[in-house]
Amino acid sequence: MDKIKMTTPLVEMDGDEMTRILWKMIKDELLLPFIDLKTEYYDLGLEYRDETGDQVTVDSALAAKKYGVAVKCATITPNAARVKEYDLKEMYKSPNGTIRAILDGTVFRAPIVVKGIEPTVKTWKKPITIARHAYGDVYKASEMKIPGKGKAEIVYTAEDGTETRELIHEFDGPGIVQGMHNLNGSIDSFARSCFNYALETHQDLWFATKDTISKKYDHTFKDIFQDIYDADYKEKFEEAGIEYFYTLIDDAVARVIRSEGGYIWACKNYDGDVMSDMVATAFGSLAMMTSVLVAPDGTTEYEAAHGTVQRHYYKHLKGEETSTNSVATIFAWSGAIRKRGKLDGIDELVSFADKLEKATIDTIEGGTMTKDLALITTLDNVTTVNSEDFIKAIRATLEKML
Repeated sequence: MDKIKMTTPLVEMDGDEMTRILWKMIKDELLLPFIDLKTEYYDLGLEYRDETGDQVTVDSALAAKKYGVAVKCATITPNAARVKEYDLKEMYKSPNGTIRAILDGTVFRAPIVVKGIEPTVKTWKKPITIARHAYGDVYKASEMKIPGKGKAEIVYTAEDGTETRELIHEFDGPGIVQGMHNLNGSIDSFARSCFNYALETHQDLWFATKDTISKKYDHTFKDIFQDIYDADYKEKFEEAGIEYFYTLIDDAVARVIRSEGGYIWACKNYDGDVMSDMVATAFGSLAMMTSVLVAPDGTTEYEAAHGTVQRHYYKHLKGEETSTNSVATIFAWSGAIRKRGKLDGIDELVSFADKLEKATIDTIEGGTMTKDLALITTLDNVTTVNSEDFIKAIRATLEKML
């Protein structure tokens, strides 16, 4: 068969360890035989990031802004042990954090639902997408240990030198204090990304904070979302037949547990961090979780929600067999290919992405899967395969569809 042609490249960000091995297998078995793949390639493997002083990460994000669509492999965020292991020049920042900051993007994470991998929450029938505001709050907080009696205050000094003070607490003895911040511009971008993604995926959007307790901080999030919705998105949502509503975070949790799923749940940074792990675990596995970074200008970057699978990589280096789940990485590629096809008006690319995802799901539902899924499936008579044979099984299923 003739390969499907692409007109515009998508940005390809390679990564680390076992996911880097899977990345090549996926391209060789599931993409290159069927698509005349055009990518602008960036090696975000830790060694090359070190060689370039992490400039390659910045360059890849700028390329994503240029071309509008990117696909990213999982990467190592180095700690002290990694600095020693890889003999790094410095302890580089998270590539995801760098890319998010440049694109001003919001992360949307959703489970990949297959028969035989049943959610722990029995009412859940459809994916629940968590939209996490990945800026500020506790992740950029300043903290202090209070040694004894004294007064802690928030102090804002304006450009003209005027000071505004707010008492935090009068300490009678030792304690701790933390100062958090956020930016109206960042919250604005978060809101617009959420509204745009809801329209693109045709899903209801929920947003939840604790504005009854946090009457300025959390209430500002609520107000910005509502103002933007009323001004720019209300009519679009009504035309699309989808809903936006705000509720308290504790009410949202109760609603989520009782729901069937099938919506986007927008959360502040910490809430999104916790709830995305909860949703992933309840649906089965982080290896069955997509992650999409969406910027307000529409730039979109697709990746798996999980890390580099270090333990399997060390086994691979020893020549031992691994059974690593590549589903989320496959769906990162299919998501990017579908988006590229939609933007460029290439229906064959969109159709191929749909078939690749269906072939992946059909392979699992047919009883062929990696060890992590075999341990939790409710299907009978399953066949557990290694990393490479799983991808080859998907190819066999895909070829029957094409």
